[in-house]
Amino acid sequence: MASLGDMLFLLVAFAVLMFLVGKFAWKPVTKMMDARADKINNDLDYAENARTEAQTLQEKRQAELKNSQADAVKIVSQAKENGEKQRQQLVDAAHTEVATLKANAQQDIAQQKQDALNSAKDDVAELSLAIASKIIGKELNADDQQTLIDSYIKGLGDANGTH
Repeated sequence: MASLGDMLFLLVAFAVLMFLVGKFAWKPVTKMMDARADKINNDLDYAENARTEAQTLQEKRQAELKNSQADAVKIVSQAKENGEKQRQQLVDAAHTEVATLKANAQQDIAQQKQDALNSAKDDVAELSLAIASKIIGKELNADDQQTLIDSYIKGLGDANGTH
């Protein structure tokens, strides 16, 4: 077997080797591994923060989209209401105009009817005067003519059923 001196030499050599490996290799490797672990942790934290921020942003955009849709529905509703109001105003204006035209037409008809009656009255008066002159054989004065015309027109009105 190996002698005690060899064994002691191997132990000292092993201890020196362990000291040297620990000082020059183990500490830098451990430091590098710690740095790598910190970087991974930081990357994971950054990724988690980015995911959380993205989630928040997505929720915010969803809320804004819903608000936009609600605003669009509101705008469409208001447009429909405004359109309905304008339609109703146009219909009301048309009805008013029709009523005005109808009233004006009725006034025109009444005026023309009155003008026709006055014209007929004048024609009848002249005709009556001519007939009366021939019948009586003399000229009537103005008061007699007016009395005769009025009685004749009244007689015509009673015969037509207008008076």
